Amino acid sequence: MSKDADNIIPLYETHAQKWDDIRRGNAAKGLMEAEWLARFIGLLPHQGSVLDIGCGAGEPMAGHLIRSGFQLTGIDSSASLIDICRTRFPQQQWLVADMRELSLPQKFDGILAWNSFFHLQRDDQRRMFPRFATLATENAVLMFTSGTANGEAIGTFEGQPLYHSSLAPEEYRSLLSESGFEVVQYVENDPHCGHLTVWLCRKTS
Repeated sequence: MSKDADNIIPLYETHAQKWDDIRRGNAAKGLMEAEWLARFIGLLPHQGSVLDIGCGAGEPMAGHLIRSGFQLTGIDSSASLIDICRTRFPQQQWLVADMRELSLPQKFDGILAWNSFFHLQRDDQRRMFPRFATLATENAVLMFTSGTANGEAIGTFEGQPLYHSSLAPEEYRSLLSESGFEVVQYVENDPHCGHLTVWLCRKTS
């Protein structure tokens, strides 16, 4: 499945406009992520800084945070998606970057990896937790989505394989703890949010 994992970046680059159309179309029917965004925002300082890892074209997640008064830095591996972000929200910071190699001089009050982190292979996911910690301010909030068990899965997007992987929940908890995060809330297959599995965490050390 490593070939499918290696195809994630070119897949989203090739179909950037289609992805944006789908995300905005779904959000127009009602923002299913609204409750989780409210929980995330509720833990952030007023007008704090947020790093959106795998921001796509900036809607609906980054856009909601920007409209809520937060300073947004978005990163995505697709240059075409970042171009859309820069046109849509020119006052924010948008960077073309691979999250596995992300190094930034600043730290952030909030870190979001919504439906992006789970496209990494499992060893790459493991290596991301110290990176999250390095990018986090004291008491920073981290929210990400994952699978429900250790393994790999292949979906499809525009007729091409779409790679996902996950660690076991107990390993995520261990990695979070080792990197100084505590789990504030964890919901598996949330029926109110498209059956996504969501982690809301806070930096404690």
